[in-house]
Amino acid sequence: MRAWRRTHLGTEADRATFRTLHRASLAAPALREGLTTDSAARSIRHLRSLLGTPAMALTDTAAALAWDGLGQHHEEQVATLVAGTLERGATRVFDRSDLGCDETGCPVRTAVVSPLVVEERIVGTLQAFAPYPTAGLARAADEVAQWVSGQLELAELDASRTRAIEAEVRALRAQISPHFIYNSLGAIASFVRTDPDRARDLLLEFADFTRYSFRSHGEYTTLAEELRSVERYLLLEQARFGERLQVTLSIAPEVLPVAVPFLCIQPLVENAVRHGLANVEGAGHVRIVALDRGQECVIEVEDDGVGEDPEKVRRALAGDAALDSVGLGNVDSRLRNSFGDDYGLVVETAPGAGTKVIVRVPKFAPGVQA
Repeated sequence: MRAWRRTHLGTEADRATFRTLHRASLAAPALREGLTTDSAARSIRHLRSLLGTPAMALTDTAAALAWDGLGQHHEEQVATLVAGTLERGATRVFDRSDLGCDETGCPVRTAVVSPLVVEERIVGTLQAFAPYPTAGLARAADEVAQWVSGQLELAELDASRTRAIEAEVRALRAQISPHFIYNSLGAIASFVRTDPDRARDLLLEFADFTRYSFRSHGEYTTLAEELRSVERYLLLEQARFGERLQVTLSIAPEVLPVAVPFLCIQPLVENAVRHGLANVEGAGHVRIVALDRGQECVIEVEDDGVGEDPEKVRRALAGDAALDSVGLGNVDSRLRNSFGDDYGLVVETAPGAGTKVIVRVPKFAPGVQA
């Protein structure tokens, strides 16, 4: 049997398809950042290569963002072409009368201008320049403009997702209980005279906790950083509850570098303390476990407190703000947005039976980095 040996890339049509896809892939990363002077400059050469025209311009709704190719003295006419295209709202072909030029042999004699549309709103234009008009160029320019618009749509979706996540984190910060702040400061004040060293240590822990909780950068953090904040929170609560609050931590060192959404564990621990133990007579126990499970990290936050009605928990996870007093739905939503719907919170609870919240996160996920 003779072994198959690859000797070519296929037919000329196959090679042309490969070249087109390759050029598009080179332009896509810049366009996925949105339509800016920088992204236009980094993508326009590859877009012009797709059409094979002597020159091309990318614009916003007023002026050129980037020009590539010959005849750059025509760049001053770009704004007029933009205005004419916006007026019609569709692809237009402009001829020599619109592109006056005194240079002999200039290849810029006609322009096909296609609008770039994001969410049914024109955000700019793609302008392809050539020596003479053809129906093929008009169709090709329109197709490339539609593809560019698709990339810009994805950029807008990414930006919208980022804004939504930032809003969710702001909402979660707003839910940090004022009572916790007042009670922490009250507990610290109670030690000022009786145990000044402990008061000083607690004040430093409080400062570090608030600094972390209200930091302004980073959608993700490491599990190690998140757990350090949790430990500070628990130290402050233990200063308040004393021996009534018992805490057990069991953390596998292998999972400490794993990236997790910022403020995804602390609200679960706060829920365990506030709703699990605050109304329990005698001592209550909070257990935090982080396990290495192959490709995943599993985090469990469990209390032996009063428990909760499972239907109320289901409604909180579904986004009922009236029931989501410590952000369970917020955390669940951000986990799903980050890692997919398979990674939402799992809550095991019943009245009088305590509560266990289980978080699963992949050790490595595309686009997720602390």
